[in-house]
Amino acid sequence: MEDKFAYDRSDSYDTTPDELIQNTIERVSSYLKNNFPDHLSFGNGSFTIQRGSSQIMIIVRPFTDDDTCVECLANVVSGAKISTELMRFLLRKNAELHFGSFSLLFDDTIAFSHTVNGKNLDENELNTAVVSVAIISDYYDDIIVEMAGGKRASDTEHFSPEDHYF
Repeated sequence: MEDKFAYDRSDSYDTTPDELIQNTIERVSSYLKNNFPDHLSFGNGSFTIQRGSSQIMIIVRPFTDDDTCVECLANVVSGAKISTELMRFLLRKNAELHFGSFSLLFDDTIAFSHTVNGKNLDENELNTAVVSVAIISDYYDDIIVEMAGGKRASDTEHFSPEDHYF
């Protein structure tokens, strides 16, 4: 029986040309230099900035055979008590927020991310995505810690990108 919800991977991320990925990385790097001069580049299509109590990763990813995507992701709170009340709160916020969504990572870290198209990315679009993730994660981390405990990104012993799961 055929699964009508099966994802057809024939035109997915494993066919994105390296040249297209590299072009997107160069564009993102240029835009970050203009708008976030204190950003860090890891040289592999991933970058990070710190704003308030949040650390935002910007990651260029393959997508289809003719496009890439740029993910902006922040680990919001780690070590929170994951409860039904908290999950309802986060899902309702996902319905209210204009950009991005909350998620739960494999280790129960609460993250917030927003992804934009990479091939035709412009500077304003990337800036809006990064700033939105920064503002939202910096605002909601305090609320989540108050509701469910845990630590904000800046509360961790080593507040650096190498120590977080992105």
